[in-house]
Amino acid sequence: MEERKQRGQRPKAVVLLSGGMDSCVTAAIARETCDLALLHASYGQRTEERERRAFEEIADFYSVRERLVARFDVFRQIGGSALTDEQIAVPETGAALAHDAGIPVTYVPFRNAHFLSAAVSWAEVIGAEAIFIGAVEEDSSGYPDCRPAYYRAFEAVIREGTRPETHIKIETPVIQLKKNEIVRRGIELGAPLGLSWSCYQSEDEACGTCDSCRLRLKAFAEAGAQDPIAYRAQVAR
Repeated sequence: MEERKQRGQRPKAVVLLSGGMDSCVTAAIARETCDLALLHASYGQRTEERERRAFEEIADFYSVRERLVARFDVFRQIGGSALTDEQIAVPETGAALAHDAGIPVTYVPFRNAHFLSAAVSWAEVIGAEAIFIGAVEEDSSGYPDCRPAYYRAFEAVIREGTRPETHIKIETPVIQLKKNEIVRRGIELGAPLGLSWSCYQSEDEACGTCDSCRLRLKAFAEAGAQDPIAYRAQVAR
C-alpha cells in the first residue's frame, strides 16, 4: 500500500456489499480512500432477489465496474436460520433491540467465514489490499461472527493461507458504531441509503415489523432523519 501511495495510486479494496444499510455505508467509507471492487453473496436468503437488486443499484450509483456475485447454495441446504429455512419464522418481537436477548434465529451459522473466504480469493487475484465488511457489534443483532476478535483471527488465517507476497487487511469501519451513528455517517458521506434494503422477509415493500426493520427504523429515528424507503407498517419501537 505504501508503494502505491508513493506512486500516487489508490489501493484497491473488495467490499462485501449485501445491499443493506451497514454495507452501503461501509462502501461509502471505503470509497474515500480506495478503488472499489464489490462482492455480493447470494445464499438462498428469503429476500435474495431484492438484496441483489440493492447491490446492483448501489454499484451503479458509485459507477463500480468490478463486481462479483458469489453463490452459496449450501446455506439453504444446511438450514438452521430463519433467513434460509422457511420452517423457521422471522422474529417480529423486537428481541434484537434487547442487549441480553442472546443469539437470534436469524443468525446464519458461520456465514461470514464463507463470505470472507470468497473475498480473500478474489482480492488475491485482482490485487486488492483490503476487504471491507459492514459488521456491527455495538448495536446489532448479537451475531457471534460480528465481533472484532473474529476479524483479527481471520486476518491471521489470511496471512497463513495466501502467497507470501499477499498482504490483505480486513477493515470493519462500522463495527463499534451504534446504528444511529451509521445512519449519520451515511448521510454525511452521501451514501445512497434509499437504495439499500434491510428487511428480512419482504421483497416488494419493507415489512416494518421484522427485527431488522425495527433496528433500522429505530436508528433513523435516533439520528433524527427520515428513512427514505417505504414500509407497509411501522410498530412502536
